[in-house]
Amino acid sequence: MPLIERLASRTLSHLARGFPVLAITGPRQSGKTTLARMAFPDKPYVSLEDPDVHTLAARDPRRFLAGFPDGAILDEAQRLPDLFSWLQGLADARGRRGDFILTGSQQFSLMSRITQSLAGRVGLVQLPPLTLAESGADGVDAALWRGGYPVLQSPPPEPQQWFPSYVATYVERDVRQLLEIRDLSRFRHFVAMCAARTGQLLNLSSLAADCGISHVTAREWLTVLEASYIVFLLRPYHRNFGKRLVKAPKLYFLDTGLAAWLLGIRGVGDIAIHALRGALFETLVVGEFLKHRWIAGQPADLYFWRDSAGHEVDLLFETGGKLQAVEIKSGMTFASDWLDGTRRWRDFAGRETHDPWIIHGGDQTFDTGGSRAFSWRSLMERPIV
Repeated sequence: MPLIERLASRTLSHLARGFPVLAITGPRQSGKTTLARMAFPDKPYVSLEDPDVHTLAARDPRRFLAGFPDGAILDEAQRLPDLFSWLQGLADARGRRGDFILTGSQQFSLMSRITQSLAGRVGLVQLPPLTLAESGADGVDAALWRGGYPVLQSPPPEPQQWFPSYVATYVERDVRQLLEIRDLSRFRHFVAMCAARTGQLLNLSSLAADCGISHVTAREWLTVLEASYIVFLLRPYHRNFGKRLVKAPKLYFLDTGLAAWLLGIRGVGDIAIHALRGALFETLVVGEFLKHRWIAGQPADLYFWRDSAGHEVDLLFETGGKLQAVEIKSGMTFASDWLDGTRRWRDFAGRETHDPWIIHGGDQTFDTGGSRAFSWRSLMERPIV
């Protein structure tokens, strides 16, 4: 498989000039190790999942770290949390920038240790699956079906061959590490039911009932999926604009390919006629905005807006002192009702908003009704951070 140039490499190079330790986190198989080794080819690579290495580092962390006078790439660093305190002392003593590179695929485990032991000493990059620009998607349905995991960009394997092993090997392994779940078949059903809700308001009670588990268990399992970068929650915008707002977040999968496989979609031809194609397209677009912020080392700061009457803006963020509203439409042909949401939004937000954007599934970019309509392909061509 040819190596793919990652946009995050520029962020890493910048952070390496300001921090003694860098951390790359993200879902399993998103390319963290490959990125670290490409960005820092002169540093030795060590995997803390190797039993011998893990034992050595655990028994004598001072000696272990001293064996890397020019720093190193420490893969799956969350596997040895006690090492972080020793890294702190070494980083302070050496006073060098870009000394050690940490990678990890469990967001909460890695971040909790960084916060405790390495606060102020770590430059963080969250590496998602490939963006549309990185994957070079040649069609929207293909992009939805294949997703962004690097291994799937130059098949074989095909998604229907790879995702079963991915779920069994990585997702469920993270579950075993973070929670004691005896009935994995029920957890698999829970993950599939989450996929069926991508792009929808999260009703945790309904999700729990459909899966035959308690509300508390559903919340715990959803937290595991967030920690493993399988799903993310888009929060509602907090300002009222004189209307009562919904408080529930919206649930999204980080990768549309995984969501499509969990929905039983086994070929790109099935996407066009699937009932959830619109939800998958919305998942793709929202995910692109999230990915670009993570890659740039910035907080997401993305929201949606919806009032109790059902008026909604799919995506909302602040830029240039105003709010940018984004409507997402999977259709390829403009329809007048595409403007309904943005017109209502303008009434509520007034002068506090930029001209709204509409991102759609067609190939044309044009102005219409006070809004700017962009082809989905524009996400590959222009910065959206």
